[in-house]
Amino acid sequence: MRNGCADHSNWRQLIDMGSTKSANSTSGIPGVDLDGRLVDHFLKANIPGLRGRLRMLRAQGGQSNPTYILAYDNRKLVLRRRPDGVLLPSAHAVGREYRVQQALWSTGVAVPRVILHCTDPAIARTEFYIMDHVEGRTFQQDSLPGVDRAQVRPMLLNLARMLARIHSVDIDAAGLRAFGRQKDYFARQINLWSRQWKLSKGRDLQDMNRLPDWLLDNLPQETATTIVHGDYRSGNVIFHPTGSSIRAVLDWELSTLGHPFADLAHVCAYIWVMSDIQADIQRAPRSSASICGLTMSEFADAYFKEAATDLRLSKFHMAFALFRNAAIYEGVLDRARRGNAAATDAARLGNAVPVLARRAVELTVAGEDFMDVAQSLANRG
Repeated sequence: MRNGCADHSNWRQLIDMGSTKSANSTSGIPGVDLDGRLVDHFLKANIPGLRGRLRMLRAQGGQSNPTYILAYDNRKLVLRRRPDGVLLPSAHAVGREYRVQQALWSTGVAVPRVILHCTDPAIARTEFYIMDHVEGRTFQQDSLPGVDRAQVRPMLLNLARMLARIHSVDIDAAGLRAFGRQKDYFARQINLWSRQWKLSKGRDLQDMNRLPDWLLDNLPQETATTIVHGDYRSGNVIFHPTGSSIRAVLDWELSTLGHPFADLAHVCAYIWVMSDIQADIQRAPRSSASICGLTMSEFADAYFKEAATDLRLSKFHMAFALFRNAAIYEGVLDRARRGNAAATDAARLGNAVPVLARRAVELTVAGEDFMDVAQSLANRG
């Protein structure tokens, strides 16, 4: 089996015979845009023991790679694929997701078990991989609105501890030494997202134009190289159905080797600095984790303790996180303009770009109280 795919001659015949048969005829649910009969035949040929009729559901949330829940009588799976259409270079790396989750399966990091990876577009139109479905709770807003106040604090502290666990993985033992370059991480990332901004921008924003220069002029000394998730936050994990533990960390497409504080600043930005933006994008009531008795500083301290590190977060890390998210959001808006965004709220993400850039600029002039300043930004609206 090459690239996780069997001989495709039969699949191509199925396309000729039945590609007009909608995936919805298998799933019975609108919104599923795959050929259900084709996917069903492929899975049963490659994964022993699947029984019954395939039901498919397009997973909600996510701005990048279309994701589908595949249910049989005796097993639930997840298919995650690249979007359709013309994509930016190196974007939507589902093969990268597959590789890192496969490597982390035997470590203390909670990841779904991956099953196969396929690069042939005959099955799902683009490259994809299959993993086991993990039962639990997922949340669209990272500050966990609607969760019992007494549960929010332990859930978020577990989020901090799981991140420290990711960063403690021995990259040699996991076979990930060649997973990314190990020097000048932040400089390379700033240049990368500056290029992505220029490739995808549909308007000129002075804040976005000036942030790369400030970031490059204020690069901290890099003294650590770990696995970096790339989009670690509450919305990309599965929590226990009723408890506070984390059952799986999802969405590894941006993972690489780099500085761990890129992840730490990113999750802090989503929970505290961007809580109002996220609520507005999703047309939901605004909520702040600080109301439930947990500050950004306490969250970071829980991470530092679990990671056993003397390094500390800085305003550089927070400004970088906001700049990077602004560039990513603009990329989603660009895909919406070209008609191949994975989420219907892509256009609303574009409205957040100037707000994120302005907040990043405000953090560049903050003092030692930058965490308090960061938390206040979302409260100001």
